[in-house]
Amino acid sequence: MPSERAPLSVVALISGSGSNLQALIDAQEQGAPFRIRAVISNEPNAFGLERARRHGIATEALNHRDYPDRAGFDSALAAAIDGHDPGLVVLAGFMRILTPAFVEHYRGRLFNIHPSLLPRYQGLHTHKRALEAGDTEHGASVHFVTAELDGGPVVLQARVPVLPRDDPDTLAARVLKQEHVIYPTVVRWFAEGRLRLDADGRPHLDGEVLDEPRRIGPGQGSS
Repeated sequence: MPSERAPLSVVALISGSGSNLQALIDAQEQGAPFRIRAVISNEPNAFGLERARRHGIATEALNHRDYPDRAGFDSALAAAIDGHDPGLVVLAGFMRILTPAFVEHYRGRLFNIHPSLLPRYQGLHTHKRALEAGDTEHGASVHFVTAELDGGPVVLQARVPVLPRDDPDTLAARVLKQEHVIYPTVVRWFAEGRLRLDADGRPHLDGEVLDEPRRIGPGQGSS
């Protein structure tokens, strides 16, 4: 049955090329019930800003180097975001650690995508670490953001095999393809009102608590 819900307004934060941003743009152009109203970057030359402009999306650059401290930058960033009145904020390769006050301001409406099967390999260099550990499986996770770095409740994960001849670059490329599947999926769930974070910090999907994240493997989808 067609939904009468207005498209969810989204603001995306980026620092680099914006390939996950592109996946979200592609999804909305294919009929997903959300609209990216603005893309904001802490890197003025980030190619993701050009991706947004090509699709008529408002852009803004806030160079974090222009602010005396992290709190000052986050305050300015929140003001820029709130000027677009979004229902959701997505981190799409935003390479900044956010202050607890910022995270709390967007509690329950702030997502991140991380290139590992969280809670494994929080932080950087995830593909190299997975290879060094001898893992046979790797992947990506979409999670609600909390004050703990890469530690918020995970909603959806995609798994990929680690192949014998993999190096960090080949493994990263395989994971990235899956990131482009799972991020639009989770944003769609949220936009459809199927996904929420409760007062106790537990994610709910379709009215049920997600005690474990949903998982997909290569070539699979998640409805």
